[in-house]
Amino acid sequence: MTFLDNDYREIITKAVIGKGKKFTKDTHLVSSSHRPSSILGCWVINHLYNAKKKSEDTVEINGSYEINIWYSYNDNTKTEVVTERVTYRDLVPLSVKDDQCLNDDFDVYARVIQQPNCLECKIEQKGQKIVVEIEREFVVQVIGETKIRVKVDPRWEKFDDDDDELWDFEVSDDELDDVKADFLDHHKD
Repeated sequence: MTFLDNDYREIITKAVIGKGKKFTKDTHLVSSSHRPSSILGCWVINHLYNAKKKSEDTVEINGSYEINIWYSYNDNTKTEVVTERVTYRDLVPLSVKDDQCLNDDFDVYARVIQQPNCLECKIEQKGQKIVVEIEREFVVQVIGETKIRVKVDPRWEKFDDDDDELWDFEVSDDELDDVKADFLDHHKD
């Protein structure tokens, strides 16, 4: 069975034209004002990021977060928290791409699957710096205009919205007999 061009319509719409996902591990060296004796805790907070399309098959995510490390010093007799803001740049490859995009006007959406999180925090062998290993993961979607083709059903009947038969909502006498008029009386306070 062959279809004529009259059987299809082209629709221009916004759609997902690219998808990607990236998991990253970074290692940071954080300087402390005292020689640490032990690490008491590490938190990653205040994560900020933005995403933009870098090339045909890549999205660039630029971001930053704060690393807060609680450590003891002076042979575990005193404690202090050191905070350092770090920046990063992740290039996310698009594993799914639609090459039929109509223009270069894109919207890029990035969503964090795994917020930056401390995997390991330890004192460097030389003893003055703290080594922090951080993980994070993103998924990205690129939205753009594309064209799709849909088949038109040749048997489709045309209906006029003003046609009274489509909007016939009259209630019959039989339907009125089934209405229980005293239903409100049962719910009095």
